[in-house]
Amino acid sequence: MSEHRRKPPQPQGGGRAAARRAAQQPPGRRAAQARGTSAGAPADPYGGGEERSHGGRAEARRAAQRGGRRRGAEAAGAVAAGRAARGGRGGPPDKKRLIDYPRHHKDGWRRWVPSWKLVTGTFLGFAATLLGASAVIYSMVEVPDPVKIATAQNNVYFYSDGTQMAATGGEVNRQILDYEKIPEAMQYAVISAENKTFWKDKGVDPKGIGRAVYNMATGGQTQGGSTITQQYVKNAMLNDQSQTLSRKAKELFISLKAGVEEPKEKVMAGYLNTSYYGRGAYGIQAAARTYYNKDASKLSASECAFLATLLKGATYYDPAGSPEIDPRATAAANTEAATKRWKWILDEMVKDGHLDAAERAKFTEFPMPDPPKKEARLGGQVGYMVDLAKAYFINNNDLGVTSKDLALGGYEIHTTFDRKKVEALKNAVQKVEKENIDPEKRPDTDTHVQFGGASVNPKDGAIVAIYGGSDATKHFTNNADQTGAQVGSTFKPFVLAAAMEYGVRDPGGEAVQGPDQRRTVDPDKTYYNGKNKLTIKNYNGSVWHNEDGEEWQQVNDGDQDYGDINLREAMIHSANSPFVQLGMDVGIEEVRQTAIQAGLRKESLVGANVPSFSIGISDPSAIRMAGAYATFAANGKQHEPYSVKLVKRQGETIYEHDSKTEQAFSTAIASNVTDVLRDVVEDPEGTGNNAAIPGRQVAGKTGTTDGNKSAWFVGYTPQLATAIDMYRMDDNAANKNRKFLEMFGTGGQKKIHGSSFPSEIWQKYMSTALKGAEVIPFPEPEELEADTVYGGGAASPEPTPSDPSPSPSPSESESQSPSPTPSQSQSSEPAEPSCGPFDWDCEEDSGGQNGGQDGGQDGGATDSGGTDTGGTDDGGATGGTSPSPPTPTGGNTNGNGNGGGNGGWFGGTEG
Repeated sequence: MSEHRRKPPQPQGGGRAAARRAAQQPPGRRAAQARGTSAGAPADPYGGGEERSHGGRAEARRAAQRGGRRRGAEAAGAVAAGRAARGGRGGPPDKKRLIDYPRHHKDGWRRWVPSWKLVTGTFLGFAATLLGASAVIYSMVEVPDPVKIATAQNNVYFYSDGTQMAATGGEVNRQILDYEKIPEAMQYAVISAENKTFWKDKGVDPKGIGRAVYNMATGGQTQGGSTITQQYVKNAMLNDQSQTLSRKAKELFISLKAGVEEPKEKVMAGYLNTSYYGRGAYGIQAAARTYYNKDASKLSASECAFLATLLKGATYYDPAGSPEIDPRATAAANTEAATKRWKWILDEMVKDGHLDAAERAKFTEFPMPDPPKKEARLGGQVGYMVDLAKAYFINNNDLGVTSKDLALGGYEIHTTFDRKKVEALKNAVQKVEKENIDPEKRPDTDTHVQFGGASVNPKDGAIVAIYGGSDATKHFTNNADQTGAQVGSTFKPFVLAAAMEYGVRDPGGEAVQGPDQRRTVDPDKTYYNGKNKLTIKNYNGSVWHNEDGEEWQQVNDGDQDYGDINLREAMIHSANSPFVQLGMDVGIEEVRQTAIQAGLRKESLVGANVPSFSIGISDPSAIRMAGAYATFAANGKQHEPYSVKLVKRQGETIYEHDSKTEQAFSTAIASNVTDVLRDVVEDPEGTGNNAAIPGRQVAGKTGTTDGNKSAWFVGYTPQLATAIDMYRMDDNAANKNRKFLEMFGTGGQKKIHGSSFPSEIWQKYMSTALKGAEVIPFPEPEELEADTVYGGGAASPEPTPSDPSPSPSPSESESQSPSPTPSQSQSSEPAEPSCGPFDWDCEEDSGGQNGGQDGGQDGGATDSGGTDTGGTDDGGATGGTSPSPPTPTGGNTNGNGNGGGNGGWFGGTEG
């Protein structure tokens, strides 16, 4: 039979039965059989090498067809199982998930890319949820009710012993006005200044927000990003000033609801009736009464423009100033800022068609408001203490509490003020004033006399007492805070401390061109020339000149000559020349840094490196001077003065003072400064002996400025440091040319020194304040590793080899320095006196180099530091430099409002 006619081999077991049994076997077994078949000899076309049984062709064909269908199903199942094993993407193709993500029919990174259907569905779902939630919130929020806004509680202030000092607030200074009674000019002023689209917007103005951001970025005037409606809502939410997303969202929904459902007239009235205008005034009617003592209906357009200015922030736009809250917010700075914005608002009203140009042209003079008034219950010293404690808390809390928040009340403020010490300080001032100052008898010299004082605990910096003036309801400037009165010679201890800390620069050797070589200073071993009209030099020996090329000759009080004198004696007699030259030799910047280390504020110090810096042309406050001297009392440990111990709200402590200690000076420096200042008080010739307290060790320093415009005494015991100042100034707010006045003849005295009334007040107060307290001595002064130094023209007694003769002193000193006796040469010829590196009084090239080192050309520099009650002093201590004669002999300047004082920068201080 031919090959192609041969029957195909049949499976064993034969026929349909075999096919049926094969189909009924599990897939795994069939797969194993398939593998076994494929593992047979490849030469055997039937696999396995076994003889197959034969059956009919038709039967075999049908069995093969049935097996093919089963193999297809098995293959599909295998694919699905494989997908499941690779990450769960499998499943029957006809069974879909609700959210097909990750996408089951994609591989690789495409599985994780959502489809457009998924994106669209998610967005629509989110939008629907957001709209639903918004609708619920919108229905739940309430539109503000002006009557319920700005209700207040008392703020209660306590003395350090827990007794109540004062309760402020209780009733908000506010009166609701109907829309019809609010001046149109006031409405137009706030619309032009704050929200030009007020009548058109829906409570929120996205364009306004963008415009505000742009103007802010470009430095232009801005209306702010909030609409009047939003600001009204903020006023309504004063009890919740948290910067949270939920609060902002709530504020937004209330604004939208108020903008949609409330008449614009009601929103405008609500805003003006609830806004804070400063000075405790809420609402337009209270503001009109507070600033102009009239009803709101009688306000002019000019006055309305000013009140609209206050809405930007009364702290920086009230012409009375708020330096206790921010030193930059002086009366002058605030007046300038308020005037500028007032003019801008009026011009905007004209542009917006709210004010006739002809009417605007009439408003050329700024409508200066009345000076602030205090409640009767804040009279005496209480008002000053409340203001000081309030300002301290506002500036030092981490909670964001502002003066606006405090105006609503509800705070318990526990202060550091000791009730008995406050009373003792007040009595001491009033006793001296009553016995000596008589404005009726001496109207030309005894009017406008002011006293100020502060007392600080050296242990922790607590301010235990202040004297701010006669009465806080009548005299509005707190004299214990910065007034602009220069401190005079009370600044000299900082120069002495700087000399001990840094040493004096050696003008010889490499110091001129190379390393800064210094010599350590000891107050008993360092001698300086104390002659009157001493020509001041740079540390390298060249004569110091101001920017006009003029020399400076330093005078002493009463034109007294002291000759060569050590620094202890110079401090006892308050000689000026030695300390002015010492400051130049140490470096004015080093002296400034030393004063800051002690506790003075940098902004209260003159910024120019001029010679007179060392004798007190700066104007720190009495509080800061007491705090800085307290650093010496604490043997070099510095504590920031503070007036608030803790604050509670609703029974919970929300603020507590954390006293921090810094070692500003070594105990050696601090103990030696104290030892020198003890002699100022205890030495019979010391300028401060009027301050001596029998049975107690006292250290202190007097200070008087040239022109006799201020006088100080600052002193301390180990337990208490106190500063007392006295000056004359017409600080009536209505007086635009406020300035310090001379005190020649005041109190019947020829001249007021720190050794007179200030030291007398200090002694009376401290004697009472320390009565019954333990008598504690000062630490003994530690040794200073220092050689004898002759500076500032003091003649060295040591001759050179070619100059065996003793060097005579250029002038006789009233208190002889304990100089060693010079050795004598055998030469019969008298030798010329040698000129050592510090012997600047010799006749060798006294002109020297001009300008140069350490302040050489700084004489004409202006200074941004310091303010007085007349405003910001842009000219340094008090005004810029004034022309001085070729050899000026004037003393130091004293605050003279905004104008230059006598002698410009260069003056001297006395006693």
